[in-house]
Amino acid sequence: MKLRICGIRTVWDPVGDGEFFCPGCGGDRNYRRLTGRRRFAVLGVPMLRRGTVGPVVECAACHEHFGTDALDHPTTTRLSAMLRDGVHTVALGVLAAGGTTSRTVLETAATIVRGAGFDDCTEEQLCTVVEVLAADTGQGSAFDPAADACGAALAIELHEALEPLGPHLAPAGRESILLQGARIALADGPYGQAEREVLTTVGGALQLCAQDTARLLAEAARTPS
Repeated sequence: MKLRICGIRTVWDPVGDGEFFCPGCGGDRNYRRLTGRRRFAVLGVPMLRRGTVGPVVECAACHEHFGTDALDHPTTTRLSAMLRDGVHTVALGVLAAGGTTSRTVLETAATIVRGAGFDDCTEEQLCTVVEVLAADTGQGSAFDPAADACGAALAIELHEALEPLGPHLAPAGRESILLQGARIALADGPYGQAEREVLTTVGGALQLCAQDTARLLAEAARTPS
């Protein structure tokens, strides 16, 4: 074995920890956030300072080091919650646009929301939330695209819920969320103008181009439910 007389050695200091999605393991893992101090070492003994490195993220399982941008990817648990909340917001948006008088629409919305993870969601709960949102905006029970206050509020809610999801979903996943909203809107017949406006906003928030959004909505309308 060849003895290494001298070289540069990095001494790592932990400065934080938490849970992240490890790119190496491909799953949720604990991590340590590290900063490094480079030292000139003789016979393995650190001597002279040679600057700093990092910070980096070290996986507690595989011990690989990653850039801190790895923390930008949500954990599987967090992504599931974001997806659940996104579908719920889309359902509320479509219901606010088309109204809650149709039992078929409410049943379709509740089924989709339960499938996304809100296991106890009922038609009555959705109807109540839509009514509360309408009261908060000072508008009627249905979304009026001509009413700037209500339209702006709804658009903000949709963008806040969906925009963080876009970078972490494959195109098929983003399209699926849009199509679930389309299913709700089509449950009682063709799209209303307000429903189409909301679904167009959904497509934009999910980073789907306008042409793809229009195509998907048209295909959904031609597909028997």
